[in-house]
Amino acid sequence: MITEASAKVMAEDTANHTLHLESVDMEGFPSIRSGSYADIGARRYMEDEHIRIDDLSAYLNSVPNPSAFYGVFDGHGGHEAAAYIKDNVQRLFLQNPQISQTDEVEVSLRKAFLSADLALAEEATVSTSSGTTALIALLLGRSLVVANAGDCRAVLCRKGKAINMSQDHRPTHPSERKRVEELGGFVDDGYLNGVLSVSRALGDWDMKLPHGSASPLTSEPEIQQLILTEEDEFLIIGCDGIWDVISSQQAVKLVSRGLRRHDDPEQCAKDLVREALRLGTYDNLTVIVVCFTAKDQQRDTTPRHTGCCSISAQALYSFKGLLHK
Repeated sequence: MITEASAKVMAEDTANHTLHLESVDMEGFPSIRSGSYADIGARRYMEDEHIRIDDLSAYLNSVPNPSAFYGVFDGHGGHEAAAYIKDNVQRLFLQNPQISQTDEVEVSLRKAFLSADLALAEEATVSTSSGTTALIALLLGRSLVVANAGDCRAVLCRKGKAINMSQDHRPTHPSERKRVEELGGFVDDGYLNGVLSVSRALGDWDMKLPHGSASPLTSEPEIQQLILTEEDEFLIIGCDGIWDVISSQQAVKLVSRGLRRHDDPEQCAKDLVREALRLGTYDNLTVIVVCFTAKDQQRDTTPRHTGCCSISAQALYSFKGLLHK
């Protein structure tokens, strides 16, 4: 557990950065718990993948307490790209020591998205026509960082109000259309180059220009960061199959009602999927609901070791088990 004294030292070390712990009451840190649910929907094949790590300190040293990592990967053109990214999350996203530093995490995540994209280009088992959107949510103490490439969405509930933590990267979005057209691409009937319904994704190397060239289809994520307050209740992360038929505010209302009734984030995720199915969504469906427990509830006070961001053999074994649940 990080002591109040150590928090002050961390604040002094990062005083010149936007995200710091300068005046954080350690008793106000959120206690993290999550639930998820996925369904094939009306599709013939399931191409979604996701991962939940409620306690990132079990896998990485030198991260604030609490820390957590979540990802949703919505595949297209086959399941290979999404499955590869999930199976290699540890190597692609968690091995860089910068990921545990609030002032360096954005740089780390941008590098990770680029590395993951290049890894797909070099992986013989992944077709060049297979790709995946990717949304990563990282909690470091009170700092929430969301990196997104594609049309998955993260929505924060603050006092019952929905706050979008990501933008849907559709080719029809004005800023995305402008970027695409300036790089030589076009939008036809809502599809990038008449083929793809998203303008940012990992993989899809049959649509990208050679490495080193700016491409209309990019893996560059957009990143949003904020400091959680006591008014922040939970985070919803979902693939576009949810958001095609449910608005951000409607999702927040449904989850709020569920948590008041049974306080079970997994049941809330299941309820969101079932509601999207009832409303006629045609896509695969994946939802993660992350709750920030009230500060007066019991928290894990197990001391954490500090040191370099390395993963022990035992933690790696547990991590692999988590991937294949």
